[in-house]
Amino acid sequence: MMMKPGDLFLGVTLAALAGYVDTAGFVGLFGLFTAHVTGNFVLIGTELGHPGEGVLLLKFLAFPSFAAGVIGARLLGNACERRGVNAIRPLLLSQLVLLAGFAVAAIIGSPPLDPGAPIVLAAGMLGAAAMGIHNAAGKLVFARIAPTTVMTGNVTELLINVTDCLTGHGTPAVREKLAKFGWPMMAFALGCIMGGFGFRTAGFWCLLLPVATLAVLTLLSWPAPEASVPPTPEQAV
Repeated sequence: MMMKPGDLFLGVTLAALAGYVDTAGFVGLFGLFTAHVTGNFVLIGTELGHPGEGVLLLKFLAFPSFAAGVIGARLLGNACERRGVNAIRPLLLSQLVLLAGFAVAAIIGSPPLDPGAPIVLAAGMLGAAAMGIHNAAGKLVFARIAPTTVMTGNVTELLINVTDCLTGHGTPAVREKLAKFGWPMMAFALGCIMGGFGFRTAGFWCLLLPVATLAVLTLLSWPAPEASVPPTPEQAV
């Protein structure tokens, strides 16, 4: 799918936001990944092997919360489609509400000394639900840009494209993929660094930065995403 003007900005911004929130949550909430389901599976397995009081519940609840965010985003997208409404702003707004709730709960519960405290559990669930919407929106309305959360696929694609360029197969399409996958990957890494530094400097008050960023994105004018067109038999061959 051809990238449009502004796609690179969108991919970089969303990737940096995801890296920032995921790192701040990981550092502040006892190793909880808010945007990375695979990581939480690993952490749950680790906790089952070496349980820590309250930590297992916090990480276990992240999965249904993330799933609720994804399912809610899908249902919201379907409702918007039935009404002929562009779903981008409603999805961003719903993520903004949950992310703001995450920030408020985390700030109220600071410093989070007990991983089983209700306010800490609420913060983790709100953060995971917000990033569930973030992941779902990447599939539903931002499919033309590279994934902005889990970077394993982006790194793989980037290395394939770099190899092609170094071996003389760097077509314009390959070079476009380098930008499509490379810049969001670097933005995610930068967001992780900023999230760790921000939490160390300001605690959970650092979450006000991604909340403000998402608020700006929500206020932008968004063209309706193009409907996906199935390939013709000739294109499928």
